Amino acid sequence: MMITNRTELEKYRENALNEMNACDCRILVCSGTGCIATGSEKIHAKMLEIAGNTPGVSIEFAPHDEKEHVGVKRTGCQGFCEFGPLVRIQKGNKVIQYIKVQQDDCQEIFEKSVVGDEVVERLLYQKEGTSYVQPDEIPFIAKQTRIVLENCGKFDAESIDEYIASGGFSALEKALFEMTPEQVVDEVDKSGLRGRGGGGFPAGKKWKQVAAQKVKERYVVCNGDEGDPGAFMDGSVMEGDPFKLIEGMMIAAYAVSSSDGYIYVRAEYPNSVARLRHAIKVMEERNLLGDNILGTDFSFRMHINRGAGAFVCGEGSALTASIEGNRGMPRTKPPRTVDQGLWAKPTVLNNVETYANVPKIILEGSDWFRTIGTEGSPGTKTFSLTGTIENTGLIEVPMGTTLREIIYDIGGGLKDGSKFKAVQIGGPSGGCLTEKHLDEPLDFDSVKKFGAIVGSGGLVVMNTDTCMVEVARFFMSFTQRESCGKCTPCREGTKRMLEILEKIVAGKGELKDLETLEELAEMVKSMSLCGLGKSAPLPVLSTIRMFRDEYMEHIVDKKCVSHTCKAMQQYVIDPEKCKGCTKCARNCPVSAISGEKKQPHEIDTAKCIKCGTCIENCNFDAISIR
Repeated sequence: MMITNRTELEKYRENALNEMNACDCRILVCSGTGCIATGSEKIHAKMLEIAGNTPGVSIEFAPHDEKEHVGVKRTGCQGFCEFGPLVRIQKGNKVIQYIKVQQDDCQEIFEKSVVGDEVVERLLYQKEGTSYVQPDEIPFIAKQTRIVLENCGKFDAESIDEYIASGGFSALEKALFEMTPEQVVDEVDKSGLRGRGGGGFPAGKKWKQVAAQKVKERYVVCNGDEGDPGAFMDGSVMEGDPFKLIEGMMIAAYAVSSSDGYIYVRAEYPNSVARLRHAIKVMEERNLLGDNILGTDFSFRMHINRGAGAFVCGEGSALTASIEGNRGMPRTKPPRTVDQGLWAKPTVLNNVETYANVPKIILEGSDWFRTIGTEGSPGTKTFSLTGTIENTGLIEVPMGTTLREIIYDIGGGLKDGSKFKAVQIGGPSGGCLTEKHLDEPLDFDSVKKFGAIVGSGGLVVMNTDTCMVEVARFFMSFTQRESCGKCTPCREGTKRMLEILEKIVAGKGELKDLETLEELAEMVKSMSLCGLGKSAPLPVLSTIRMFRDEYMEHIVDKKCVSHTCKAMQQYVIDPEKCKGCTKCARNCPVSAISGEKKQPHEIDTAKCIKCGTCIENCNFDAISIR
């Protein structure tokens, strides 16, 4: 059905909402990338099969059908990634959250919770003797504030009908018919929305600069090139609520008088690309994209560009160069993207999460948005919570929420009761926060004081078994490998830094190396061409500042207390525990273990290659690493 004016949109919304409400039961299968990896597509297919073969049940909507209408839907990421595949059963206002669902569970779920009104107790999330039925009751979800992720997990991610029924395009409608472009820009500016891609630059200020340009040809670009290790927030929004992202971009385009938008998506997000393409296709079919949208003078077309996997293309000028078909490399500034961006035209460039905030701001107003978060960082922030933590997953909390609340109240604490050591925030461009920062607010300005950045929102939690020198080496290895090589400070500086870090973890470090490492880090930070190069040394600088004693242990004592650095590991046999069974000696690939039968054995450290085979084969726990 074509939607050519405001009245038709309202009628379409009414019909879509009636159809949703006529559904007796909705089976919501999480189809985020994480759950797909654990088998949710098979769960979806199985539920469709069972529903289609159950007498008295219809999976096709028919207004006068007396059969029970059951909808089997693929939703976006439901957030509770640790416990996938996830399935929700929705009957009216009652929602049941099932975790770790397998194909063999589908029939029981269908019989008890879809056709019947029972709960499959064993598939509920349970904590300290309490079973949680409704998703909003689970502490992981209950303690969040969802604006960007509001629809994820609740609606069919590929259904424009369900998006419209849930209020989708109401913000666009309000902007087009009740606001001038200048009023839209002012509302976003007054909201204090800051770019969620890392730098935290005010979105409204950027829009104002583009809107004020004399050049009439302008572009709206979305940065979906989420390249940080352990980050999956933007990918989850693109695949879980693609229509909201597009609506946010359309509002931006109306505000700055642009008729073309580009979404730049990293190649490793095929699910996001597929759902965005589908969303664009169905919107074009309904005249919600193209010429004279809703009968107005506003015309807008959407394009998708897939990145080739270069981390540097997350930087604005490198991203636009890549869209143009050139090698993705940053350029000197000025001119900035707002002046000369895509094809040297004024360009609004924001990331996925920034655009996804816009519809709610237009609907509810800037004053409402400012009631959430902090004065300097209003609104919420999505984070991907990973590492040594009980509840890994996708979360959204108000800006200013403390690390303690995120790690212990939402994340459920560290795995196996281990002790917290640090969290890497902001990925390879960020830094480490430690126990003394647990009660500090997480927002753009507060985190900077500790030599870190919020970044796109990756949070990697680490316990006391983590070697912070190796953490620094890992991130430096990533940034050095991803350096575009255009500027000497980043190209050569990161390489020299990596060489020093590799030397230290190999047990060959010298005291002068630490001084050189700090000097190089400051040089790269101050002299690199782009923001990615300038932030590359942050993990090194923050770990040296917070964990200097670990660097000294590696350099002076030639020890890695966490036993992570393989070159410093020493395998020893406890003579009190060794029974002389010879099993370790017989399985050692380099014959580094010797000893008489029924007598304590010894390991020749010069021969030992530290493969761990001896530990795997010892039945008496006699071998340990020092």
